Amino acid sequence: MENRLRSLRADRGWTQAELAARLDVSRQTVNALETGRYDPSLPLAFRIAATFALRIEDVFLPSAADLGV
Repeated sequence: MENRLRSLRADRGWTQAELAARLDVSRQTVNALETGRYDPSLPLAFRIAATFALRIEDVFLPSAADLGV
């Protein structure tokens, strides 16, 4: 799964630690999400989208592999 997390965070001038605090996760989790090493649980995906006032689909995008392409 691909995501726009890094650019959304940067647009707001937040560090990974600041975003992590807003989401109640570790900075390492934010890093893993941004680098694509970790896909969030559905509750976390909802929290992330709400933090940015976006829909989940506006933050997370399926990769070609997710679509079976």
